[in-house]
Amino acid sequence: MMIRLWRTSMHGGGNEGSDSLDQATEGPDRAPEGPDRGTDELDRAAAEFVAARPQLFGIAYRVTGSAAEAEDVVQEAWVRWQRTDRSQVQEPAAFLATVTTRLAINVTQSARVRREAYVGPWLPEPVDTSADPQLGAERAEALDLAVLLLLEKLNPVERAAYVLREAFDYAYARIADIVETSEANARQLVSRARRHLAAERRDPVDSAAHRRFLEVFLAAAQDGRLSVLEEVLTADVVSYADGGGTRGASRIPVVGLPHVSRYVVAFAPRFWPGADVRWVEANGRPAVLVSAGGNPVALLSADVSARGIERLLWVLNPDKLARWVASPDG
Repeated sequence: MMIRLWRTSMHGGGNEGSDSLDQATEGPDRAPEGPDRGTDELDRAAAEFVAARPQLFGIAYRVTGSAAEAEDVVQEAWVRWQRTDRSQVQEPAAFLATVTTRLAINVTQSARVRREAYVGPWLPEPVDTSADPQLGAERAEALDLAVLLLLEKLNPVERAAYVLREAFDYAYARIADIVETSEANARQLVSRARRHLAAERRDPVDSAAHRRFLEVFLAAAQDGRLSVLEEVLTADVVSYADGGGTRGASRIPVVGLPHVSRYVVAFAPRFWPGADVRWVEANGRPAVLVSAGGNPVALLSADVSARGIERLLWVLNPDKLARWVASPDG
C-alpha cells in the first residue's frame, strides 16, 4: 500500500476539502534531510518523476483547465516528492498521481473564486496536442475545450473523478482512494459528471468533419458572408470570447444564430485584414491561430456536432496565447 502525504475532508459527495495542503510535508511521512540522501537515490527519484510527468500534467491540466496552473501543480508535486520518505512508497507513479490530483483539486477550489471575478467569459487555456494527442492519458477524453468548459460547472472532486475514470481509466476503487471517499460514491461522482455532459452537449463529429465545418465558417467570417454563416451555425449557437479584460472582446456570451452571425460579420472588417491565419491542433481538435505582426492575437476553436457549429470559443487573452508564440505549425 502506498503512503499518503496528507488527509483532506472530501467525503460525502465531493465537498471541498478543509485541510490545508501546506501541511503536506509535516508529520511522519516527511523524509529526513541530510547527507544520507545520496546522489544515486535522488537521481532515481528524479527519473521516476520524469517518467510520470506527462500523466501528472495531463491530470492537472484536465482538472484545472489551465496549463499555467497545471505546471505549478506538477512543480509542487516534484517538491513534495523530494521531501517524501520514498522508501515507504511501493508505486511511485500511483503515489505521484494521488499527490497531483489532490493538489489540482485544491487549486481548482481556489480558482473558482478568482474566476467569478474574471472580466468576461472564462475559457480553458488551449494546449498544443500535436506531439501528444492524448496528453499523457490512456484516452483523449476530457480534453476538448468545450468539454473542459462544461466541466467547470462541476465541483472539483466530481471533475477529478471524471477525469481519472474517462481519460486515465482508473478503477473506481483507486479513484475512491485518491479523493478519499467510498467506491460507491466514486461511481456516483463519475455518473453525475457523465449525465451533465450528456445533457449539455451533442455528440461531436470526427476531426475531418470538424475541420470542414470550421473551414467554411472561417472563409465566411473573413468575407462577412452572412448567408453562409447562417448555414454552418446551429440555431442555438453560442460564441464565447475570452479576452480577460485586455482585448476588445464581448464581455458576455453571444447567444443564438441571428446574434452570433451578425456579430461575426460586424467585427470582420476590423479583425481579419492583415491577419495571418494558420491551422493548429488544440486540445485534440483542429483550430485556427490568428496572428498579427508575428504575435498571436486569437485562437479559434469550435464545438461541432452533425447539426453544425454549436459553440465558438475565441481565446484572446494574451496570457493564454503566450505558449503559442513558438508553437510549430499545425
